[in-house]
Amino acid sequence: MTENPEVVRVRLAGAPISWGVCEVPDWGVQLDRARVLGEMRDLGLTATELGPPGFLPPSPERRAALLGEYGLRGIGGFVPIVLHDPAYDPIPEARAMLRGFRDGGVEVAVLAAATGADGYDERPELDAAGWRRLLANLTAVVKLADEFGRLVTLHPHVGTMVETGDEVRRVLDGSPIPLCLDTGHLLVGGTDPVELAERVPERIAHVHLKDVDAATAERVRAGELGYTEAVRAGLYRPLGEGDVDVPRIVAALSAAGYGGWYVMEQDVVLTAEPPEGEGPVENVRRSMSYLADLA
Repeated sequence: MTENPEVVRVRLAGAPISWGVCEVPDWGVQLDRARVLGEMRDLGLTATELGPPGFLPPSPERRAALLGEYGLRGIGGFVPIVLHDPAYDPIPEARAMLRGFRDGGVEVAVLAAATGADGYDERPELDAAGWRRLLANLTAVVKLADEFGRLVTLHPHVGTMVETGDEVRRVLDGSPIPLCLDTGHLLVGGTDPVELAERVPERIAHVHLKDVDAATAERVRAGELGYTEAVRAGLYRPLGEGDVDVPRIVAALSAAGYGGWYVMEQDVVLTAEPPEGEGPVENVRRSMSYLADLA
């Protein structure tokens, strides 16, 4: 592998979802931010994505100050926005989000093409008019992000309007927006994240590193298992303990000159407070150790 592990460590960020903190109602036990941010700090992380609304203060200045107390800075945020509905104009929402990111020093907006419903277990079919609207809105948001000096990416995500391999290709062909390469959601949706990283590395501007149990992912694709149930059943694994070829992905991006963030994400659903044993931090630590050992 050509990637120097030091490069990965320098550009490595955490994410509250690895502690089970999620925007989906009734997702599971939501740990308090003092525990989550404190454990990030204790692991040696210096950067994180923001987590869902309500996890951190809404004020950009207060948010940055709070993260600074833990030696962290916010480098990105996952933002589900409805982009396909002709009756809804997403630009005011996107503008407010980008202004807040600029004022709080957050670099990357990680968009998801939300369905408009809570959760990720079901989604409607998108017709031709919906696709035209979605692609036009993606193009408009890219231009808007330039005005605010922010980077905006699209996150193909299970249970959103951009999930499958065909849908990812349609976005790549029909809009200028770069992608957040989420190694887990892509695989679950039917896209090979290795192939994507090797084929179009120039379109990858942000990375969520997940490892996945491929057999469970196949059950989700086949409709045998709902997404939330699959996460609860251990769909996501610590890096190096699933079926995603993480070293090959990092090598492909490094060879192409990728200089963005690698965000460790292992979506979990917590069913008890306090969690058993150390809790989610144990898996994050194992993932960090795996990345440090890449050579």
